[in-house]
Formats: sequence, C-alpha cells, structure tokens
Amino acid sequence: MEQGLITQLGDELYSALVNRQVLEPLTNRHADITITDAYHIQQRMLARRLDAGEKVIGKKIGVTSQAVMNMLGVNQPDFGYMLDGMIYNEGEAVPIDTLIQPRAEGEIAFMMKRDLMGPGVTAADVLAATEGVMACFEIVDSRIRDWKIKIQDTVADNASCGVFVLGDRLVDPRDVDLATCGMVLEKNGDIACTGAGAATLGNPVNAMVWLANTLGRLGIPLKAGEIVLSGSLGQLVPIQAGDNLRVTIGGIGSCSVRFY
Repeated sequence: MEQGLITQLGDELYSALVNRQVLEPLTNRHADITITDAYHIQQRMLARRLDAGEKVIGKKIGVTSQAVMNMLGVNQPDFGYMLDGMIYNEGEAVPIDTLIQPRAEGEIAFMMKRDLMGPGVTAADVLAATEGVMACFEIVDSRIRDWKIKIQDTVADNASCGVFVLGDRLVDPRDVDLATCGMVLEKNGDIACTGAGAATLGNPVNAMVWLANTLGRLGIPLKAGEIVLSGSLGQLVPIQAGDNLRVTIGGIGSCSVRFY
C-alpha cells in the first residue's frame, strides 16, 4: 500500500476516534490491504495521538482466543498500544459519550519491572521480568461501523483499543496458576460471563511470550514500568450508561468500573 494511502487511512481513524464517529470497514474499500499495511496504518493513527500529547504506557494483545481467531480467519493474535489517555482508576466512572460502541473484557494485566526484548523470549523470561499481575477491564471500542471487522480492520484501529481499568491489587504471577484461574464478570449484579486463563492462548504467559517475540522482530521492547493487557478471558460484554461492572479473577483479585 502506498504511503499516501496509509497516511490517509490512519488520519481517518484518528478523526473517527476524536469525533466519535464510525467508518466503513477499511477492508471493504481496499480489498488488498495486508496485515503489514494495517500495522503501518496503526502507526500513523498512534503518531497522531502522540502528537496530540498522549504517551505510550503499555501494550495490549488481542485475538487471543481460538473463537475470535476463527471469526477473523487468522491463526495469530494482534497487538496495539495503550496510552495514558486511556486509563481509569479502579471504581472510577467512565463517561459513555467518550466511546463509540464499547464492549467490556475481563483480563489479566502484567506490570513489567524490567525491559524484555525478543526474539528468543521464554515463559520463564516473562515471569522474571514481571513485577506482578492484576485483574483489569479492557473496554474495547471500534471505529469500524457495527464491529464489522476483519483482522486488518482491527489492527489498523490500534487493535480496537478504547480505555482500561486496573484493579488495586498486584500479585506475583508465580503465586497463582494463570492457566486455571477462573474469571467471573458481573454486570449490574448478574453474571454476564465466565472464563479462565486458559482462554488466552492456553495461558496468559504464552500471550506475553508471543508479544515480546513479535515486537522484538520489529525492534520494539517491552519496557520496565509498562502495563500489558494479555487478552480477554471470556466473551465481550456490551455496555451502556448506567451499567456497573465487576470482574473477579481467582487468586488475583477484582476490578470494578461504572459508566454514566
């Protein structure tokens, strides 16, 4: 894809984000777009946000469940960037009108205590470089109309990042079985979905290994102090104004968020 078109599409996505509008799927308009093209578009969208004063504070891993891979017709996850303008505190209220078509995911977030650079990163390397893990919500959002996405659409759209909320408890990842820990996501007091760590590539640590090695091939490190969202443990839950959500992950803790 020509650089001019990459710039144009990245700018379109940035404008959609700022103006809270939706776009027709990029893949409908440009059938030959590749995943590599999509990451270049993502970089343009990211550059616009950085130019506006935001800062990168971490990364996210998406498309970590087999069901979503099947839906998008791929056999690998994707990644995006978490920015300081996306973070909310535990229990804080999120204004729904800052989002477009949000959905909530219960996840395990990793807090890095040292840099990690692939290729060649192993699960042991990930655990050694992790300060701790915590329960979190990722509120995914799409600038693509009605979530009619293919993998190229979501990659270009910064992996459908919206905002995120971290729990208030940090746990040593070696003190909990991240594959078998159960997740319960409640919406307005009712159970909306359940899941387990194994939903994320068999173990969230596997997702972290994939990310570190994938970024390493691009010359990008995971940095000390960064937050990495490792992927959803269950299905996406639609949200609207007035909703109160709580996620609890066995052995790790809980996180709550409300919307107005």
